[in-house]
Amino acid sequence: MVTISVCVGSACHLKGSYKVINSLQKLISQYKLEASVELKGAFCLGHCTEGVSVKIDEEEKIYSVNEKNVEQFFDEEVIRRTKQ
Repeated sequence: MVTISVCVGSACHLKGSYKVINSLQKLISQYKLEASVELKGAFCLGHCTEGVSVKIDEEEKIYSVNEKNVEQFFDEEVIRRTKQ
């Protein structure tokens, strides 16, 4: 199971976290990954000056995701983890 945590704190909320969440929900459904990917909300991941902060599983890396790069993020980071 791959867990994606999307920051919904005030800074990320203003930068479009709910649009990112909606896009991720659609992509998870489109690829039929409901049984392999869990999408969660999180509060402050500590990168407030960047885009919407997203974390995968318990990794240290924080991704900066927005409406323009959410599909690329999903293809490059999430899909490959579901195939492992």
